[in-house]
Amino acid sequence: MGDMSDPKKVLRHYLQACRDDLIWKLDGLSEREVRLPRTSTGTNLLGIVKHCLNVEAGYFGPTFGREFPTPDELLPLSAYDEDPQADWYAREDETKDGLIDLYRRVGAFADETIDLLPLDAPGRVSWWRPGAQDVTLHGVIAHVLFDLARHAGHADILREQHDGAVGLRRENSNLPDQDWPAYVAKLTALADRFA
Repeated sequence: MGDMSDPKKVLRHYLQACRDDLIWKLDGLSEREVRLPRTSTGTNLLGIVKHCLNVEAGYFGPTFGREFPTPDELLPLSAYDEDPQADWYAREDETKDGLIDLYRRVGAFADETIDLLPLDAPGRVSWWRPGAQDVTLHGVIAHVLFDLARHAGHADILREQHDGAVGLRRENSNLPDQDWPAYVAKLTALADRFA
């Protein structure tokens, strides 16, 4: 990671790790597989990516008086009036590769905001409730990092349920090499004692 004494570099490192991990969870999957709802509320892998890119574009753009260079590629706030879930699925005219490319560009845009401003730079989140709209860049980074990490966890579970692909990162699964069916049987037997 490099210099752990620079707070911006540390925060950017973890933001980028979340972005990379989210995108990695779509590797090798077809357009149908990344779009397919995998929960009772319709959560899907590509929808998670679309949601996260719109989150970053909003928080690191208008919150600090910046506009993404191609705003027509993003969901306008008015889209949520018609469909409150508009950022949780890819439309027919949106593709996996297109949204991944857009997310990478949004990430670079967010990183520019972080590079341009001090951590105590003031911002305003217009869509938050009155009285809670004033923020700092540091607070926004923490908020977005929390959101991305949560959704990366969702993506982990959805991908594991789909085809058993697991791991913390592409290069480091962070999982021990063990007999997983035996481990699951052990936990099931333990849980059954409380039935």
